[in-house]
Amino acid sequence: MADIEITKMSSKGQIVIPRGMRKSFRDGEKFVVIKAGKQLILKSTDDFDKNIEEDLEFARRTEEAYKKHERGEYISIESEEFLKKLKKW
Repeated sequence: MADIEITKMSSKGQIVIPRGMRKSFRDGEKFVVIKAGKQLILKSTDDFDKNIEEDLEFARRTEEAYKKHERGEYISIESEEFLKKLKKW
């Protein structure tokens, strides 16, 4: 499952990668930034060519899920009930 956190852009266009998400990266590591509509994808240059199509699809689906959540289009259930439903899948 993906980690999701919220950050913001400064007046200089800088975006902070949350501490927990940057643990596996090293200082000075280079990234490719891909803009697809209103989505930004940040990808290490070390594995840029791997799974780019999957990354774009994941970004599209994540944006759609976030929009649905903002519109209140979700179901809230207790964790035990969720786990029961998950087992049925």
